[in-house]
Amino acid sequence: MLNYQKIDMKNFHFGYTLGFNTMDFDIYRTQKALVNDTFPEINRLSPGIDIGIVTNFKITSYLDFRFLPGISLGQRNVLFYDKEDNAFSEMKIGSTFINLPFILKFKSKRINNYRPYLVGGANIRYDMARNKDFNASEEIYIKLMPFDFYYEAGFGIDFYLPYFKFSTEIKYSVGNLNVLSPDKHDSYPGYVNSLDKLKSRMVILSFHFE
Repeated sequence: MLNYQKIDMKNFHFGYTLGFNTMDFDIYRTQKALVNDTFPEINRLSPGIDIGIVTNFKITSYLDFRFLPGISLGQRNVLFYDKEDNAFSEMKIGSTFINLPFILKFKSKRINNYRPYLVGGANIRYDMARNKDFNASEEIYIKLMPFDFYYEAGFGIDFYLPYFKFSTEIKYSVGNLNVLSPDKHDSYPGYVNSLDKLKSRMVILSFHFE
C-alpha cells in the first residue's frame, strides 16, 4: 500500500526539521606560522544542533524548490602550537547561525514508500554568537566576521508514513568568505598573525517531517 500519496500532489507544503552538525574551519596559514610564530590547526570536532522550518514549492514531479530558515548552534576548536614556548593553547569558538538556505531538490521516481533524492543550493548565514570582542578570561584572541555565503550539496531519502513524510538527509556546506577579522589583540597579536584566512565548513545530518 502506498502511504500518504497526497503530499506529492501538493504544489506547496510546510514541515519542520531537526538535525545535528559538525562545524569546521578551512585554515589558511601565513608564512609566519610556518617559520616562527604560532601554528594553528583544528583540534577536534564538536557536535551541534540544527532546528528549522521546511517550506516546499513543487516545480515538477521530480523537482522542488525549498526554503528552510532556521538556527544552527555549534562550536569550532582551534588549537595553536607556540614554537617558542613549546606549548599548546586551544580556542573554543562558539557560533549561533541564522540560516537562510535556498535549495533545489532533485527526486527520483517513487519506489513503494521511499524515494531517494539529491539537494543543492546556497545558504546565507549570520553568526549571532560570534566573538565580537576578545575574551581574555577564555583565552580567545581572534574575532570572526558575522556574514558568510555557503554552497551546499547532499542527498537523502524520503520515507512515506501513513500520516506524514519523514526524510533523512546529509549535506556538506562550504563557506566562501573569509570570516577572520583582521583585528589583533594588543598583547597577543601572534594568533591573528599566524592566520591568513578562515573559511567555514559544515556537515549537517537532518531529519525532516512534512
